Amino acid sequence: VQLVESGGGSVQAGGSLRLSCETSGSIFSINAMGWYRQALGKQRELVATIASGGKTNYADSLKGRFTISRDNGKNTVYLQMNSLKPEDTAVYYCTAQIRILSGSVDAYWGQGTQVTVSS
Repeated sequence: VQLVESGGGSVQAGGSLRLSCETSGSIFSINAMGWYRQALGKQRELVATIASGGKTNYADSLKGRFTISRDNGKNTVYLQMNSLKPEDTAVYYCTAQIRILSGSVDAYWGQGTQVTVSS
């Protein structure tokens, strides 16, 4: 199973970015998907999650600026980030709880994509 993020980059404060994370491999089904981030010198923190049925959960500090969505047909999760601030600078990781063809369920992670917001 592979999770591949894209869409990161550099943007000025107030700008927007849209991250994508496509999963591939021997996937039977995907349960929850989500995004985490890790700023330099800090612990990894939750950004948002989305259940297979579409129920979403956000870090309180990000509500209203970030929107998570998913396309179950494409096994892809997205993160729309608006009104970006310098403190949003971090490596963003996607994760998914996946049942593979053998039946086992595990959490998988992408390699991360850098988001840099300049003031």
